[in-house]
Amino acid sequence: MAKDIDRKLRVTAALLGTITLKDLGAAFRRINPTTSFDVERAHKWIQGRASPRELQLYADWARLLDLDRSGNWVAESDAEDFLDAVCARHDRDRETLKRHIGPPNGHAARPERGFMLAGTYACYSHSWSPYFRGRVVRGELVIRPGSGPNRFQASYAEVLPTGRLSVEGSVSIEKQTIHLDLRERGGDAHFAYFLFPPTPPVSVLAGLMCGTPVIGPVAQPSVTRIAMIRLPAANARLSTADAYLPTQGSIAEDLVALGLRITDPAAVDRHFGAFLARGDGLDQIPLSDYQPLVESLDRAWLDFPSATS
Repeated sequence: MAKDIDRKLRVTAALLGTITLKDLGAAFRRINPTTSFDVERAHKWIQGRASPRELQLYADWARLLDLDRSGNWVAESDAEDFLDAVCARHDRDRETLKRHIGPPNGHAARPERGFMLAGTYACYSHSWSPYFRGRVVRGELVIRPGSGPNRFQASYAEVLPTGRLSVEGSVSIEKQTIHLDLRERGGDAHFAYFLFPPTPPVSVLAGLMCGTPVIGPVAQPSVTRIAMIRLPAANARLSTADAYLPTQGSIAEDLVALGLRITDPAAVDRHFGAFLARGDGLDQIPLSDYQPLVESLDRAWLDFPSATS
């Protein structure tokens, strides 16, 4: 009798770094072009609502993971034994892999897209505040499984001199982009993010962050490049440390302090610099550009009210 199929599929996806059920199906087809792995049926398998019936699929599964086990063993083993066997065969850290697959009976892999999106990310972008011009600001993004297809929930926070800012909302995973729409509960802050589709193993999410400064004399529409780096685990430092990094501070060193292992910090800092600084990486609309435009068009309405009414 097949057991824990949903959990074992998540282990497989996490090991292979697949993002979607379609990617997982492609991996099975590379092992056996005539495999019975079917994406539509896999939606039910990964939700724990059904199990594959064909023994050959379990044999394909054993070959896919290069396990010295039979198809029967893959079908009948429990999730913990399966995880142990996979980690032993591929020399993977058990707890790290386990974090990627979510809790028992959870829904971390329910959507077709986004097997490995859930987690904690350290986020780096340009400060919008004129009082911290030129500084890099660090935020914390947490993505959790949500309800509905291709949906997750997210919260983003920064520790500012005025207090901790927190926004939350939905994550939409689309073919061309990932879109986050996050708002402050009981407040006015509202940020929108448009990110590149992720690639395995989802170590980075990156793109554009749009909104207005939280600290400043004027609410200027603003956009910045932002890079979100997945951490091995949540880190309490993100909830207490000042969001503004020191001038000329090392982002790679900051990530190491947050628990990420980096073998070449200089290269990471160099790539961060290129990503965040290209084309200045920041755009704000100054009043000196906006106000004359408004005044010139206001004049058309005020000078000729009958013509524009």
